[in-house]
Amino acid sequence: MTIREHNRMAWDKQVENGNEWTLPVGPEEIAAACQGQWSILLTPTKPVPHEWLPDLPGKQVLCLASGGGQQGPILAAAGARVTVFDNSPKQLECDRSVAQREGLEIETVEGDMADLSPFADQHFDMIVHPVSNVFAPDVLPVWREAFRVLRPGGILVAGFDNPVVHAFDYKLFEQTGKLEIKYALPYSDVEHLSPAEMQRCQEEGLPLEFSHTLEDQIGGQIAAGFVIAGFFEDYDKASDYSPLRNYMPGFIATRALKLQP
Repeated sequence: MTIREHNRMAWDKQVENGNEWTLPVGPEEIAAACQGQWSILLTPTKPVPHEWLPDLPGKQVLCLASGGGQQGPILAAAGARVTVFDNSPKQLECDRSVAQREGLEIETVEGDMADLSPFADQHFDMIVHPVSNVFAPDVLPVWREAFRVLRPGGILVAGFDNPVVHAFDYKLFEQTGKLEIKYALPYSDVEHLSPAEMQRCQEEGLPLEFSHTLEDQIGGQIAAGFVIAGFFEDYDKASDYSPLRNYMPGFIATRALKLQP
């Protein structure tokens, strides 16, 4: 089984298990978005600043690796022409479900975030990419493909985790309360998990994760041709089990521009 196949099945199972990032938005949020009152998340708690985004009515927006019935339906209700692209069929079904319930037009496409070949060059005005490239073994193709499918003047807003969160031994913390470094970065479940742990991931439907260096996350966007024009950090939700939350933000969001030639 390839990594992509494993993670497709795992996220389908996350939908079945009610993972919070697979729970579609409700009618109240859609009604508010129709009135111009809306917000979306790239990271766990901090909404994307409205000034990071263009005027949405009529804009072609790609929600990249962003299924789950959350960002896509809100942006569609706010007037954008939305395509949701995701590896998980059941995540995409969440978006179709909201679209049918609310009378929204949303296109859904299944595929690998590192391969946007279903789309022509310069097809979109904006890309929304919430924390998801942690499930991709290589992030550089994601940035290159995003740049290709954006029109000049287009905007990419992206969320990703700080790679340092993958360095710690969380099992030791659970057992002893000690927070210690265990893994060299960049981290990879494929390289660092034991065969028994990999088997558990398959049986329990846990997605495989990969950290990426900040050089690849931020420098990779620049290398692809983007200009970074916005940045913020964010924390896990207070309700989440995160021993790092009291010490540092675990997430980063960037706003990147594809400048006019």
